[in-house]
Amino acid sequence: MTTSRLALLRPAGAAGLALVAAIAVSACSNPQATPEPTASAAAPIASETPAPTPSPSPTPEPTPRYTNEPDPDLAALIPTEAAGAVVAVAPFDEFALTPGDVAVAFGEIGNRFSSLALAYVEEPRMTLYAMRVDGPEVTTKDLRPHLATAGRYVGIAGLDPKPWKSAAVAGKQVWVRLEDNATAAGTHIYTWSSGDVVFLLIGVDDTVNRAVIQQLPGERAPARTPAPSGSPSPSPEPSASAEG
Repeated sequence: MTTSRLALLRPAGAAGLALVAAIAVSACSNPQATPEPTASAAAPIASETPAPTPSPSPTPEPTPRYTNEPDPDLAALIPTEAAGAVVAVAPFDEFALTPGDVAVAFGEIGNRFSSLALAYVEEPRMTLYAMRVDGPEVTTKDLRPHLATAGRYVGIAGLDPKPWKSAAVAGKQVWVRLEDNATAAGTHIYTWSSGDVVFLLIGVDDTVNRAVIQQLPGERAPARTPAPSGSPSPSPEPSASAEG
């Protein structure tokens, strides 16, 4: 009896499986259609905005340098003797001044100082600053707007440029400030340029001062034009304007 009941159940089970298979095939052969998007549902096309043309970055201005790069060629310009006085050239690693410290005396020109050499005479007192300049050459005339601050840098009170005079020393064009009530007795201050080096000198003995200037490079002073024959002789120049 058990065997006949199993035999009767098999066809019914097979028919059930066949019905499920038929339904599955029917579902696969008749998929639901996906609706086509209408024209109004299409995403709008954004127009491309051209990127703005970048403006060129401005060239950065020079700034004062507060590190002093050793410059043996600059130090070698300075004489070691002048009018019998010993001129000491300080090693670059033995003084704390930097080009940026002297730059305050020379404005935008000082911002281009790249190296500083320092020299001095102990007796009679004299101090010389020599500053290497990067970029275009500097003329002695270019120093004119900075005469007052150059004087103040070496200890002269006030900012009056009037005491400064244009002069020629040892054939070189210089600016000079003679002794006055703002300076110690005998003090002369000089500043001038050789193109790529700016010099600032202060000393109490003008024989020594001029002997130092004579041995340093500088812009050649223009030759004086002789007065025409029969013309009155020009007024004598101040002593500082005479060549040393």
